[in-house]
Amino acid sequence: MRISDIIEEFIKDLFNEQQEEIEIQRNDLAQKFNCVPSQINYVIATRFKPSQGYYVESRRGGGGHITIRKIDTTKSDYLMHIIRNIDKTMNNTDVEILISDFLTYDLISEKEAKLLRVATSDNVLTIPRELKDELRANIFKNMLINLIE
Repeated sequence: MRISDIIEEFIKDLFNEQQEEIEIQRNDLAQKFNCVPSQINYVIATRFKPSQGYYVESRRGGGGHITIRKIDTTKSDYLMHIIRNIDKTMNNTDVEILISDFLTYDLISEKEAKLLRVATSDNVLTIPRELKDELRANIFKNMLINLIE
């Protein structure tokens, strides 16, 4: 596992069943994982976005802290939120992060995850890079639309 994945899992583990909000100290977390604070910023910026069901508030000064809140929505609301927030292009990593989150929150089955991965993989999208990420985003959005109940 990469350090980013380990930090993400640690932060997600801080949430318990009743807890909708956590507060973390950026510097303390960086010390715990023996990394620079910017690594913590990277994980939070890429893995805890509104499109992934989180609201992040960062405060500077006094050591600085970050508050992360889960956004409570239904499966359909959540998927529509994701669809609306997908950029015009998506790379394979963006897709994989979303699929991983969908599985974590039981929004899709393993079979649906596999289909999403296959349909958006670089092996299937054998077109120039500048077109590939745009086509991937379109395919991913359309597949998600069909998962909405």
